[in-house]
Amino acid sequence: MKTWFAKTGMLSSFIIRRDRLRIALWMIGITFFSIIVPIAFTGLYNSQAERDSMAATMMNPAMTAMVGPGDLNNYTVGAMTTHQMLLLTAVVVGLMSCLLVTRHTRAEEEDGRLELIRALPVGRLAHLNASIYVLFTMNIGLSIMIGFGLFALDIASMDLEGSLLYGATLGATGILFTCVTAVLSQLVESSRATLGLSIAVLLISYLIRAIGDVSNEVLSWVSPLGWVTKTEPYSGNEWWPITLLIGVSLILVIIANYLNAIRDLEAGFISSKPGKKHASPFLQSPIGLALRLQRSGTVSWAIGMLVIGLSYGSVLGDLESFFAGNDMLKQMLAMEEGYTLTEQFIPMLMVVIAIIATIPPVMAVSKLYGEEKKGRVEHFLSRTVSRNKVMASFFILSMGNGFMMLSLAAVGLWIAAYTVMDQAFSFSMIYGAAISYYPAISVMLGVALLLIGWFPKFISVVWIYVFYSFVVLYFGGLFQFPEWIGKLSPYGYIPQLPIEESHVIPYVSLSMVAILIVILGFKGYKKRDIQS
Repeated sequence: MKTWFAKTGMLSSFIIRRDRLRIALWMIGITFFSIIVPIAFTGLYNSQAERDSMAATMMNPAMTAMVGPGDLNNYTVGAMTTHQMLLLTAVVVGLMSCLLVTRHTRAEEEDGRLELIRALPVGRLAHLNASIYVLFTMNIGLSIMIGFGLFALDIASMDLEGSLLYGATLGATGILFTCVTAVLSQLVESSRATLGLSIAVLLISYLIRAIGDVSNEVLSWVSPLGWVTKTEPYSGNEWWPITLLIGVSLILVIIANYLNAIRDLEAGFISSKPGKKHASPFLQSPIGLALRLQRSGTVSWAIGMLVIGLSYGSVLGDLESFFAGNDMLKQMLAMEEGYTLTEQFIPMLMVVIAIIATIPPVMAVSKLYGEEKKGRVEHFLSRTVSRNKVMASFFILSMGNGFMMLSLAAVGLWIAAYTVMDQAFSFSMIYGAAISYYPAISVMLGVALLLIGWFPKFISVVWIYVFYSFVVLYFGGLFQFPEWIGKLSPYGYIPQLPIEESHVIPYVSLSMVAILIVILGFKGYKKRDIQS
């Protein structure tokens, strides 16, 4: 039996070596946002009266469905942090685990690297357990960093036990979804299906918990994310849900190892259904194939953007009381006379929606380099297909993807706002405010294309640029950033509808910049060597 796990430690070191930067970025990013939120809450809500007013605003089914139940009767900074951030951060930690486990299990197997590793004197179960061990260690380290980081803030309502419980809840959630993905990677035959199913489990868990928290508490117990909200750091401090999360995780580890031990390499217990005997004419074109490769991800993101729009729109009816008497929170808005606080909140809301809507199209265009790294682009280019046509196929799809994501978010926001507001905004105003950011998204896609054309190994830089845009534009008003810092992002040039007049010059200028960058990207892609 020991031979089945031989060299697990060595493979763990190899995985850490390969992903040291990716692991560090995930851990630092999640820890940073976990710590900065209570600092922001301390500045935004200086008195208990302001926090109680916020608690009253959160007493509605829409907010309960979004962030879960909380201790609204004793709404301290700690309780507020738990209520508004714990569940959402747990979802991010779960997503991190799904992505990394898929990368080091089924993706390694699909690309043929696991076969090379198996040819060496390593155990049959060593690679799977090395991946699990690295993710377990990573999530434990994350829980320690967050726990002691929150306690180090020295906020009165955030004691050591509550801080450690907060971190442990996030770590246990990451461990659980590590094990869920490990099991799913044994069931299906591709990394795409593994990631899709694991994210589906994450989203279904969130939806079941949302329905249970609003209408039937029994359903909340079915969802592991429902167990997350039961820990109640800084109020109830319940540790038993952690044991439940860890216990289920250990059972899933045993199942994953058993399935891995009895299945063939590159096989899955759920066989892929046979395709059609003859491909459609559309599938025989580069753009048709690119669309087919991204079909599942596009549909998933489309549903997600619609839900995001509905979620944001559902809180617009309570914003006047939400902002009343809170001068610090008003600093985040572009205050203009003659407009309600809700109208002045729309520009900031649209920036957030636009930046989130940038993620799927950038992922879509980055897929071109992902296919190149796997050696699949060579199959395109070995036939009568030009490089320009291949790149244009992915770029056109990403442009359509961005337009669709913005539109769905705007439609969802308008539908929810129309339902909860006494005097709802017009559809044209909401849709116009959202779609005005399309030129900025085009610039981001141009940057991604430029990197793919000239510096493909640095494609991750575009994500740093997206993150920078979010920070400077979302927190710019609160931290009083100079105006030129926001202008370094293409989103900073978009008029803040509806409180500012719309001018054609920013849209034309951004469109011209996007076209220029895209042309440069095409030229670089045409000249450089294709990675084998």
